[in-house]
Parts: sequence; C-alpha cells; structure tokens
Amino acid sequence: MSRIVQNNLKIWKYDGQAVLETEDCAAVEFPLTIYIDGEEFATAVCSPTDLEQLTVGFLASEGIIRQIDDLASLIMDHDRGFAYAELKRKQTISKEFYSKRMIGSCCGKSRQFYFYNDAKTAKTVMSKQKISVDQCFHLMKQLQMRSEDFQLTGGVHNAALCTTGEVLASFSDIGRHNALDKIYGHCLMNQVPLQDKAIAFSGRISSEVVLKAAKIGVGILISKSAPTTLGISLAEDLGITAIGFARKTQLNIYSHPERIIEASGPKGDAVKM
Repeated sequence: MSRIVQNNLKIWKYDGQAVLETEDCAAVEFPLTIYIDGEEFATAVCSPTDLEQLTVGFLASEGIIRQIDDLASLIMDHDRGFAYAELKRKQTISKEFYSKRMIGSCCGKSRQFYFYNDAKTAKTVMSKQKISVDQCFHLMKQLQMRSEDFQLTGGVHNAALCTTGEVLASFSDIGRHNALDKIYGHCLMNQVPLQDKAIAFSGRISSEVVLKAAKIGVGILISKSAPTTLGISLAEDLGITAIGFARKTQLNIYSHPERIIEASGPKGDAVKM
C-alpha cells in the first residue's frame, strides 16, 4: 500500500438501509516543515511521498532558488517531516515578503493579483509546441491509469509531466499545488528541458495552478476539471494554453488555442478562434 493511503480504518457506513461497521482507507495528511539556513521558513501540508522533489519545487516556486545548484545541501528527515536546505548564497528572507499581495497594474491585465514572489518567478511562456486533441485525451487517460491512490480514496490530486505522446513522470498529493511543486522539483533535479512539455492535471485550473505552470515553464496545461475566471485571465496573460473538462472525446480550450491541432498527423489544422 502506498504511503499516501492508510487502510484498515474502522468506519460506520450507511448503505441505504442500515448502518454497518466496516473498513475503509483514507489519504494521509502529513506536515513538512522547511528550514532555510537554519531558520524555519514554511510548513507544507502534503502527502508523505516525493518530499525531496516537493521541497526543491517549493523553494523554486517561491523564488528562493532558480536551479538545483543554488542549494549547498538538502537534508531530509522523512520520518519526522523536516527539510533542511542550505543555500550557496545566503540571503535575507522575509516571510512577509513571500505572503504579501502586490497591488499594481500591468497594462490592465490580471498580474495585479500576483504576490511579490509570483511577480518575480512567473514568466510568460514562449513555447511554440503544439498538441492534438487526440494526444490530449491520450495523456489524460494515462494520468487516470496512474491514479490508483485517487481511485482508492478520492482524496488526492494527480499531476504528470508529459511529452505530447507519453507521461514522463507523475506525482500525487492531497494538495494540487504540491503535486505541481513535485513536478517542478523533479525537473530541476533532473535538468529536464521544458520547451516541448505539457502538464496533465486532475484538479481545477485556478490562478494558483496557472502560476505554478508558468514558473515551471510549461506552455500546455490539460485538466479534467473546470477553470476559474482568474485562472483563464492569467493563462492568457502568461502564454499558457489552458484546457479544461478533457474527458472522453470532449474538451474546452480557454486560452492560446493556436497550440491545439484538431487531429493527429500532418493534416491536422490548428484550432482557429
């Protein structure tokens, strides 16, 4: 059984006729406290797997590091839930700076909603990679096939780094943002080029999710779920093709449709809007 799931939990279930004692499983919730140069920085509530990738991705997402070589060391205490990061170049880190909203305007667009660290790390994606609708459905099917923990508990999100043809790495977490940070950490730790990659995702396309995709540097985000209005605005602003409700044979394209071709193969035409 995965560390993400705890089984043999005693519950009482009503089956429509009576309340019966039985057993079930649930997603594990785990606190990971991250220290930077000996100072406590943040605690992430997460699933207790791929914690090194989560830590690296979180630090990069927060703008603390830009590449894996910015870390002098990273020591993980998996059992107790601590991560101790030492930076090669020491810096003064203000927690207020990383949680304070930046009020301003950017040509009337949605970037006035960024936090300071988001404005520093979320860049416009310039990738020209295209993907067919058939490939979108294939990737979502592959993501679902790898989602055993969700099928058991209904309590985790899944995210996968993909080419247009296959899933390269997938991660699960109780937090959708954590699953994306695990992808980011994996990419940095393995120096994965991102210009031709996509992300398949199980959760809602919120502003936070779009910002994570922009920080990672992936231009195509495919989800089975719905977007939010700010998520759509940020995706348009940041050059990300946001695809929602990708289920069976239908999907919705909310931004930058020029990356989507209607059919696989050389005869496929780009979607026009």
